[in-house]
Amino acid sequence: MTFMPPNTSGSSTETLPALSILIPASNEEALIGTCLQKVLQSEWPYPAPFEVIVISNGSRDRTTAVALDAVGSFAAKGLELGVLDRKEGGKLGALNAGDKAARGAIRIYLDADVEISKHLLSDLYTALNTAEPRYASGTLYLVEPKTWATRAYARIYAKVPFMKHGVPGAGLFAVNAAGRMRWGRFPDIISDDTFVRLSFRPEERVSVKAAYTWPLVEGWSNLVRVRRRQNAGVDEIRHLYPELMSNDDKPMFPMRKKVQLAFKDPLGFAVYAGVALAVKLTRPIDTGWSRGR
Repeated sequence: MTFMPPNTSGSSTETLPALSILIPASNEEALIGTCLQKVLQSEWPYPAPFEVIVISNGSRDRTTAVALDAVGSFAAKGLELGVLDRKEGGKLGALNAGDKAARGAIRIYLDADVEISKHLLSDLYTALNTAEPRYASGTLYLVEPKTWATRAYARIYAKVPFMKHGVPGAGLFAVNAAGRMRWGRFPDIISDDTFVRLSFRPEERVSVKAAYTWPLVEGWSNLVRVRRRQNAGVDEIRHLYPELMSNDDKPMFPMRKKVQLAFKDPLGFAVYAGVALAVKLTRPIDTGWSRGR
């Protein structure tokens, strides 16, 4: 494991970053450059800079090289980009390695396939700059799907109560220093975002208006696989950390709402419900780190 850190003087008067952005990335050569470019374009009005740490995790492509190519662009704006190259895989290991290297009190955990809007970082900083434990995320917009199945699924997925009224944190979630003390190392589980979200009471979670985009996986088989993984992740937390389930405020999806959506969009609802049914009828999943793009 090698780490190419930001340039720091090591002096006692060194200004610590206002926040740390941790980006785990496994074989993300095609996406990591755009993700970093969007971060670099952020409006940042505060005197203390932020730092970014890319954790290239078991990558067999040019993920590490693409990230390193961006170091100079960040430095030109007075920002720090470090790249940690891990030979072993596993997203939770990547998150723990990133946390160990991070220096900012506020932590933003960002997937490499996410693109943030220019005000999101400053909005998250404002929401989390408090002594009280806080969890925050932005306003999620789905990337326009390419396949018919994902387009149909997405139309319903975007309208389920949890996505419309909760703080899902899919692809991006952030905590402040007091919030990060809620747990030590990330446990070896499937759903890191669910684990972190449920470590906070509903009133401790903040949704900011600034947007980010996040893609659903493409195609029927990938939708089934990822939905099965999501369900298994929640079941795992329910089994291993039952105390966290008291923080689950996921809104109900009443039959009346389902019927309304089915009438308005029969194809979309058929695909959405069909994926859920297929998950129940097919075999358990491999829990490796994969989104199946």
